[in-house]
Amino acid sequence: MLLTRKYRSEICPLQARRKRTRFIFKPTRECLTIMTDPVEHVEAIVLDCQNGISIDLFLHLTLIPAVLIAIVLSFFQRRAKTLPIDNKLPFLQGRFGIVVPLDTIGSLSNRWSYGFAFGAVSYSVLLLFSEHYIPFTVPPWARAVVYLVGALEVGLVNLPFFACLSTPFRTAGAILGMIYSLCWLIITVWDTFTCPGGKILGKYQKIIVQWPCILSLVFLLGRFVYMLVKDVRKHLQLEQEDPDELTDQHQVQHVKRLLRKTSAHSKTLSWFQSRVYEWDPDFKFPNRIIGTAIISLIGLYTMTLADYSLSTVAFGQVDKWKNTLKHLVTSCNQTEAVGAMIPQLEEFIDVARKTWLATTIFASLNSVAYTFHVLVCYRKHLKRLWRGEKGFLPEKFHNPRSSVSVASIARYSGWQIAFTLWGYLMVHFVHFLVALLLVYVIVIPIQHGKVLTMLANLGTLILTIGLVIAMVILQIVLVQIFFLQDKLSSTDKHKPLALNNRKAFHCFNYFFFFYNVILGMSTCIMRLLISIVLGTWLVSRIDRTIMQRGYETMDAGYSTWIGMIFADHYHNNPVLVCFCQVLVSTTLEKRTESAYNTLNNASSECLVNSRARRHWALLYTLLRNPHLILHRKHHLSLLTSSHVSPSPHSDAAMRAWVMASQSQSQQALSVNLPDNTVEQTPD
Repeated sequence: MLLTRKYRSEICPLQARRKRTRFIFKPTRECLTIMTDPVEHVEAIVLDCQNGISIDLFLHLTLIPAVLIAIVLSFFQRRAKTLPIDNKLPFLQGRFGIVVPLDTIGSLSNRWSYGFAFGAVSYSVLLLFSEHYIPFTVPPWARAVVYLVGALEVGLVNLPFFACLSTPFRTAGAILGMIYSLCWLIITVWDTFTCPGGKILGKYQKIIVQWPCILSLVFLLGRFVYMLVKDVRKHLQLEQEDPDELTDQHQVQHVKRLLRKTSAHSKTLSWFQSRVYEWDPDFKFPNRIIGTAIISLIGLYTMTLADYSLSTVAFGQVDKWKNTLKHLVTSCNQTEAVGAMIPQLEEFIDVARKTWLATTIFASLNSVAYTFHVLVCYRKHLKRLWRGEKGFLPEKFHNPRSSVSVASIARYSGWQIAFTLWGYLMVHFVHFLVALLLVYVIVIPIQHGKVLTMLANLGTLILTIGLVIAMVILQIVLVQIFFLQDKLSSTDKHKPLALNNRKAFHCFNYFFFFYNVILGMSTCIMRLLISIVLGTWLVSRIDRTIMQRGYETMDAGYSTWIGMIFADHYHNNPVLVCFCQVLVSTTLEKRTESAYNTLNNASSECLVNSRARRHWALLYTLLRNPHLILHRKHHLSLLTSSHVSPSPHSDAAMRAWVMASQSQSQQALSVNLPDNTVEQTPD
C-alpha cells in the first residue's frame, strides 16, 4: 500500500530516516490499521470535519424560536368564541387563537409557496428515517416512543414556514418568516459549503443532497419579501384588497363549462393528451397534493443517490472478499474445486454490478412516473365523483364513514411519501432479479458461444408456455364454434349463452378434464408469479389496491386514498361551492337592498323592477322550455278544480306542444350551424 510522505507524516507517528531518495518507515501498532485501509481513514477525516455548526443540533435548538413565533402569531389571532378565561382576563380581548399552518382541504392559493415550504422541510422529514436524529442512546423498547416525539418536534420546528404563509396578518407573518427562513438558509449554506463531504457520497455529499432544500429556502425568502412589499402597498392604498369569496376562478369556469352547450364536433387530442396527460385549466390540485409530490420527488432523488453510493461500497467489499478467497486458493494446493468457482464468482460480481446500476436508473424513473401518475389518477377519480360515478370503486367503499374520510386527509401525505420510498426499493429489487435472470438466460450464453443451447432452452420454455395458452384458447374457440347456439339477431356481437350439441359437449368436457388438471398446475404457478411481481411492482401505487376483490378493506393505503378523495369531493365540489357562493351573495344583496330602500324610501320602485325582472325571467324560461307551461300552478289549479285529466286537445296543451316543436326545430338548426354560440338554459 503506497502512501505519500505528507499523508504518512500527518497520520502516523512514524520513525523515518532518509536513504537517498527513499524513506524507510517504522509504523507503530496503531498506524498499521490505518495503513491497511486508508480509505476508511479518509472517510473518518471527512466525517470529523469541524465547522462549529451541527445541522442536527441546530434542528433541536430552533424549537425555541419556532414556539415563540407560534405564540406571536397566536397573539394576533382572535378567537371566534368567548371562553371563561376572557371574563377573568378581559385585557386579552379574545387573543391567542389557534394558529393554522395550512388549509389542507379548501385553500387553493399560494400552492407553489406551500410546495416549496414542503421542499424546505424535506431534509427534516427524511432525517426521521435515519439513526442520526436521536442525539443520545436509548434502549430498544423506547426507540418507537422517541421517534414519535421526534416527529412532533420536527412538526413544531417547521411550523413557522407554513404559519407565516397562511396567517391573515401579512406584515407580521412576512417579517417573522423572513427572519426564520434567513436563519435556516445561512446555517444550511454554511454547513454545506464548509464541510461538504460525507461518508456515502464522498466529498461533495452535502452539496448534492442539500441543493433542493437550499433552493426552496431561497424561494421562501423571496416569497416573504414579496408578501411584505405587497402588504405595505395595500396599507398605503396603492393596491386594492383581494375580495373574500368562497369560490375560485377555476371553479366558476368549470361550472360555466358544464352549463355551456357542447359542440357537435369535439376537438381532436394529440397522442400525449390522449395517452399521457391532458391539461385542464379549470382544475387545480390542492396544497396537500403538490407538497406530497415535491417531498416524494426530493426523497426519491436522495434515495437514488444513497442507493448508488451504497451499492458501490457494497460491491467494493465483495471484491475484497473475492480477492481474499482468490489469494487463499492460490496459497493452498488442495482447493481445485474452489478455484474453479473463482471465474464464475468474478463473472457474477461483474454482471450484478452492471445490472444493479442499470436497474437503479429504471427503478428511479419508474417511481418518478408513479408520482406524476398519482396526480393524474387524483384528478380522474375526483372528476368521476363529481359526475356521480362510483362504479370504479369497490362496493364497500361507495359510502365511507365520515371519520375515516377526515382522518385520511391527515394520513395521506405521510403515507404516500413512505409508500413511494419503500416502493422504490422493492421495485428496484424486482427489476434487479428480472434483469439478472434475462442476462443469464440470454446474454451470458451468447458471450460464451452457447447460442444453440440457449435457443434450445428458450424454445422449450416458449413451447411449454405456448401450449398452455394454446389449449386455453382452443377450448374457447371450440365452444364458440360447436357448442353455442346461433345469434338471435344479426346485429348481436356474440352468441347467446345457450348450449348446442349437448352430448358432444359432455364428451368434450370429459376428455379435457385430464388436460385441464395439468394446465391448472402450470397456470397456478404463473398466477402466483404474476401476483408477486405485480404486487411488488405496484406497492407504491396507493391509488390502486393490491388485494383481491373482497379483501380491499385490508389494504390500509387504498382505504386512505378512498377516504381522502371523498373528503375532497364533499368539500371542494365546484357546483356545490358555486351554489353556496350564490346563496351568500344573494343574502348580502338582499340585506344591502333592504337597508338602501329603507334609507331612500324607494321600495315601490324596487318592487316594480323586481316584479318585471321576474316576469321577464319567467317568459324566457317558458319560451326555452314550453313543456313547463303544463306544470304551472295556474294550469294545475284549473285541472284540479274541474276534476278532469289534461287533454292534448286543450288550448294550453296545444300551444305548449306547438311551442315545444318550434323550440326543438330551432335547437336542431342551431346545432348544425358551425358558428353558433347561443347558450340554452337546461331543462
